[in-house]
Amino acid sequence: MTAITDDLPAVLLREEHAGWKAILAGRGGEHYARAMTRDALMIVEGAAIGRDDVVAAFATAAPWDSYEIHEPALIRLGDRSGIVAYRAVATRGNDTVELRVSTTYLYGGGSWHVAAHQQTPA
Repeated sequence: MTAITDDLPAVLLREEHAGWKAILAGRGGEHYARAMTRDALMIVEGAAIGRDDVVAAFATAAPWDSYEIHEPALIRLGDRSGIVAYRAVATRGNDTVELRVSTTYLYGGGSWHVAAHQQTPA
């Protein structure tokens, strides 16, 4: 059993980096199919997308070239959940986007899972 400990910020930030690295490698759909809870939502500008639609969207999306996480913060929600919030800067070709991101994680079945992921333009 994994409990909330003082290393929770590092653990959840590592989970967040794993998602970004999967996206850069063109495996975002595989990652989020595994990482998102069954009823999870990804909230993006103008839409709230369920897990199956997130996976489908990654199948046709070009991978990002790079990302940076700035100003990470953690909110503890209980002994098996937390939110990571940060400012992200990502590039694809000549396009650079800056986002405000928050991801809500729940622990269960031996690993951390995304229950909600929100990103809005910064």
